Parts: sequence; C-alpha cells; structure tokens
Amino acid sequence: MKVLRDIFIMSIVFVLSPFIAVADKSDDTLVIAFTREITNLDYNYGTKTEYIILGDMIDDSLFYVEPENLSYAPSLASDFNIVNETTIDVNLKQGVKFHDGSEMTAEDVVYTFNFINKNDKNRRHSKVSGWLDSIERTGKYSVRFNLKTPYANFFNDCYRIKIRKKGIMGTEGNWIDDAQATSNTGLGPYKVISFEPGVEVVLERNEEYFNGPKGKPAIKNLIIRSIPDMGTQQAELMSGGIHWMYNVKKDIGEAMAKTGKADYQLGPSLRVGFLVLDAGGYSGEGNPITKLEVRRAMNHAINRNSIATNLIGGPAKAIHTACNPVVFGCFQDVMKYEYNPEKAKELLAQAGYPNGFDLELYSYRDKEAALAMVDDLAKVGINVSLKHGKLAVLNKARKARQIRAYFGTWGSSASPDTATISNIHWRNPKKGDRNLSGDPKVNELMLGGEQTLDKEERKRLYAEGLKLIAEQAYWVPLWSYSEGVLSSKDINFVQDPDGYPRIWKTTWK
Repeated sequence: MKVLRDIFIMSIVFVLSPFIAVADKSDDTLVIAFTREITNLDYNYGTKTEYIILGDMIDDSLFYVEPENLSYAPSLASDFNIVNETTIDVNLKQGVKFHDGSEMTAEDVVYTFNFINKNDKNRRHSKVSGWLDSIERTGKYSVRFNLKTPYANFFNDCYRIKIRKKGIMGTEGNWIDDAQATSNTGLGPYKVISFEPGVEVVLERNEEYFNGPKGKPAIKNLIIRSIPDMGTQQAELMSGGIHWMYNVKKDIGEAMAKTGKADYQLGPSLRVGFLVLDAGGYSGEGNPITKLEVRRAMNHAINRNSIATNLIGGPAKAIHTACNPVVFGCFQDVMKYEYNPEKAKELLAQAGYPNGFDLELYSYRDKEAALAMVDDLAKVGINVSLKHGKLAVLNKARKARQIRAYFGTWGSSASPDTATISNIHWRNPKKGDRNLSGDPKVNELMLGGEQTLDKEERKRLYAEGLKLIAEQAYWVPLWSYSEGVLSSKDINFVQDPDGYPRIWKTTWK
C-alpha cells in the first residue's frame, strides 16, 4: 500500500509540475534531496550521514577513504610516518587554500585538533580526547601527534575531523561553537554560497581546490534541498525539480525506473543490521535472554536470507558476524546459526520455555524487516511486542535498562574497519551504552583490537572477540544493507563499492 501511496503522490505532483522550479543542466546546477534536515554546516557538530556527505563537499581532512579498495589515503596530508605506536608524524600538502584564499598550514591543523580535544561540546571530542595526548607543530607544513595509547582508528578519526582555520572557532575557554554553523570557511571542493537551515544549502565549485583524491567536481553549482517526504522527492525527480535522492527502497525504485524517467541503482553498503540481546540481565530478573539456549534459539529462528533478499534487496546478504564482512578485521570463521525453526524450538524447550515467552523488541528503522522478524520469532513461540519508534525513544529505554532486545543498524559511512563497530561491544554497559553482553572478555578483546597498530595482532584479537560473540550468541547478526539511489536521466552517478555517495563525482550526460 505504501508503494501505491507514494506513486499516487508522485503522479499528483507530476501533473502540477509546471508550478515546480525545474533544475536544468543549462545553468550547470545539480539539485539533490535529503530527507533529514541540514541545520548546521559544521560536521564537527553533527553525526548524521547527511552531514558526512555535506562535510566532504565543503570541508576537507588529513585523510580520505579510497572507495576502490577501502583504504585510507592522504588528502590534506601529503604523507605520514608512524614513528612508534604512540607517535605519528604527518606532513601537509603545500599551497592548499581555505575558501577565503588564505593558505592552510600546520598552525591550522594544530589549532583544529586542540579545539576538538579541549572543547567537550563538539561531537568529535569524546573520541579524540580518549587517544590524543598532544599535537605539536614540527614545521610550517608538518605536525606530530602524541597519542595516549596506540589507536588503530587514528586515520578514521583524522578523516572525520574537518580542518578549521586558526582562530575561527575562538580560543580555549572562549570557544565559539556556532562559528561555522551558518557559514563555512572550508577547504573542500565546494564552497557555501547561501544556507537556509532546514530548507536549502547552495554550493559553488571551489575553483582553487587543491589536487586531492576527491578531484575537482565537474558540475559548477550544487543545491541540497531538505524534503522530508519521500513521495514528494520522487515526484520532484520526475518533474525535474531534483536530480538525485537516496535511501530509496527497492519496490519504489524499481517502479520509478519502469517509467523510463529515472535511473535506479541498488548497490552495496557498509551498513549492517543486528539484534542486540540483554545477555547480561541488565533489564531485571526473569529475563529469558540471559540463557544461552534462548539466544541461540533466536539466532536460528530468524530467516535472514529471506528478509535480506525480499525486503532489503540488491546485494544485501545474511551475515553471521557482528560486523560487515567487507571491512578490515571482520573475521568470518565463527559459529553460524542457519535458519532452523525446529532447532530453535528444541533449544527453547531445553532452556525451560517449551511454550515460548513474551518479549518486547525495540526498533527505530526498517519496520517491514522488524515485522518479518516478529513473525519468524512467533513461529517458534516467542511472542513479540514490537516497540517501533524514534531512535531517541530506544536510546532512553536502553539507558534506563528497560531493553531486553533491540533491532539496530550500524553504518560505517566510508570507514572500512571493524574498529568503527567494535565500540558497541567494548564500551562499559554501566555507562548506558550499547553493550548488553556483560562479558569482560569481549570488552578486553574488542578494545584490544582498537589499541594496537599491529595489523596481524588486531586481526587476532578481533577474530577471538567475534568468535566469542557468536558462540555466546550475544547478538543476532542479520544482514548487510543495500543503498538505493534514484537519479535523473540527465546525470551520471555511479555508486561506489562502499555505498557512500560521493556527490562531487557526478557529471552531466
């Protein structure tokens, strides 16, 4: 029914298309749509995927992720040297200019990381303050990072942090947190021309952009519109109001493509889905999930393959490890639980629940997939009450220790390392985070994998940790996701292997 509703909305708006502002390649302007609003231009204060995409267009970082092989490459950095496990030297490209024409130097890099490290109001602070002891200028175009501890996710954090011009965010003790919220003096391939929070961001190609791995965009002008309703986005794509939209479900995308007015791509993604189970018993007494047989039964009860194929679609596949199989360190030779409802019933009987039990399952996205899991669990006697709503509701209930199971997803967003998801496992559950296993050995192994730069040792630690998570069924790993994109017939947009949309690579046909 939802497909019919969206197509109906699309047809209505298409009829009214003369009243919609039509984007045309004659003025070299690409228009894209986001469902979620952009209210702040400064990615250092945001976490949504939309902020990552925008941040990569208007800002730049020391490192970048190469989509072809999912490896980190220098961007603003020219090269680096790992002096030892807690000392890393980074040389900078010379002649790189901020959007106001001033040159980036080591002073800007030192200023940025000190600002992140010493100001607990920005989103990057909690991570960086955990590993950064100090950063020092070693030359006009070189810096040295002194780490508190070896940190494998160093390059990822340096990719996430957008370099700011010295002084633009204020000074220590007098930070100006909103200094780049509505205007941006960045280093990226596009610069901000105008911004209406929650409505529209207008960008123009940065003609002074340095010769970095992103390359200079082919399209001069770019407009990002916030359009919360997907049906309206589809209609605008059909009428020429926008050229590109993403997070498009398979049925909608295929229906749109059949009209001949749009291209649909359903490609891979680094996002994975999973159930986290309260094996540690934090939600109170009488919790069946504290029993290993129950957790294993739940793993056997869910038909991952069917849901991945029929509801997620594209290259989505069932997974058996608590990470995305394509990223570094995601060990695959673990205990696997194939779909087997009869085995699930046997295990429930062994646990003392021959007639099943009642369970609340929290979720915040992909309701159709959540409902399919509810049906699968019901077939083995687990009567699920689905509490589907906003992520904030789930977070509040988890913090209050009210959750026995929740359906979550994790999108690494161009971060090709198990370290990006491993902190779900090792963070102390007493602090209200996502780890519900209560197993100190899991913490030790997954945290250990993050605290060494030795790749072989990291692989070993992650392998042991992931095997333990699987054997004890602390999670129900579900599936890898697909990323659906609809685009105008006027543009060439090619999905990268990690599913992350690098909009600046788009060209006109």
